[in-house]
Amino acid sequence: MATQRKVIITCAVTGAIHTPSMSPHLPVTAEEIAEAALAAAEAGAAVLHLHARDPETGKPSQEPELFRPFLGAIKEKSDAVINITTGGSPHMTVEERMRPAMTFKPELASLNMGSMNFGLFPMLQRFSEFQHDWERQHLENSRDLVFKNTYKDIETILRLGTENGTRFEFECYDISHLYNLAHFMDRGLVQSPPFIQSVFGILGGIGPNPEDLMHMRRTADRLFGTNYQWSILGAGRNQMPLATMGASMGSNVRVGLEDSLWLGPGRLAESNAAQVSRIRLILEALDLQIATPNDAREMLGLKGADQVAF
Repeated sequence: MATQRKVIITCAVTGAIHTPSMSPHLPVTAEEIAEAALAAAEAGAAVLHLHARDPETGKPSQEPELFRPFLGAIKEKSDAVINITTGGSPHMTVEERMRPAMTFKPELASLNMGSMNFGLFPMLQRFSEFQHDWERQHLENSRDLVFKNTYKDIETILRLGTENGTRFEFECYDISHLYNLAHFMDRGLVQSPPFIQSVFGILGGIGPNPEDLMHMRRTADRLFGTNYQWSILGAGRNQMPLATMGASMGSNVRVGLEDSLWLGPGRLAESNAAQVSRIRLILEALDLQIATPNDAREMLGLKGADQVAF
């Protein structure tokens, strides 16, 4: 009897894209983030991708002391793999973005594989009322914003992370990002197998069409053969359809309120766990096995939860 393929579910609990005004269910405080993350892990997420926010304003922050309370709370009650952002916000320097990963030395950290336009301003067509002044400005400013990740920036992040034994979730928003990753692998700066998170549906990156997903897959196969772990991130309403399509083709999946606030057409997701439960139901209907945190550690070649600094 053939064994079931194991699929890693990553849950991106909160992030820099959406603002607190967009959904009452977006976790903001350390207590809310920890509670949301633990519920997502209980629902089946093996990897928890985490940002921090200022508890007063909801503004994204890379201040390590805002990460510390929820990291400790999550580790105390779950063995899920912790994936700390090095993205933070496009308005931050590389040094600012790296502070949490350097402080806490996680098993896994995210890394955007190139500079790009990052257009959030279309959200202004959907959302008009905001709690905080920074929220509207945050979206409007993306009309004239380049998320900067030069080759030097990527080299710096790879070097610092590798020194701490941290591996990376390589976020690839376009075909060129796959070629950038291959470049760093050729130079020996990236360990094999890479964990490639293909991101679809962000204005400035590749589109959310099935043909786009196929193009990303074909290119990754050409560059990396079979020696990589692939995952799918569909932004907004593309989350579940693209994750389902990718999983049927051999990918892992990523869901969470960082990437989409929705559970269905016009229906806000009441929690990260609700999205994890939905994709888990789909994966199990495809006769796929849900990877445990320890499965994920083995599949991604991680150093282990006992080697982190939190």
